[in-house]
Amino acid sequence: MNYKDTVNLLRNFRDQRGWAKYHNLKDLAISLNLEASEVLEIFQWQPSDQPLTDEQKQHLTEELADTMIYLIYMCNKLGIDPGQAIKEKVHFNQTRTWPKIDR
Repeated sequence: MNYKDTVNLLRNFRDQRGWAKYHNLKDLAISLNLEASEVLEIFQWQPSDQPLTDEQKQHLTEELADTMIYLIYMCNKLGIDPGQAIKEKVHFNQTRTWPKIDR
């Protein structure tokens, strides 16, 4: 599914439920953060080298989708093209000087 189709799908889903009135930037940002925290919770107390179970991977997929949904709602509300924003950020990061990390 392309980005335009995704936005339309999400807008229709939201509008069918009358949720648009709740989709102000503050509440979208809060919801985005809450969903991102649910992503983090999957890894809490788990060794970093331990693979995810099938159940954990499914849960992670759902939480990542929730996080992306709120990102898309915010981008749409702000008129931001996520692909362009990522392209510009990568370009900016390529011009930065990064500290060397010894491992």
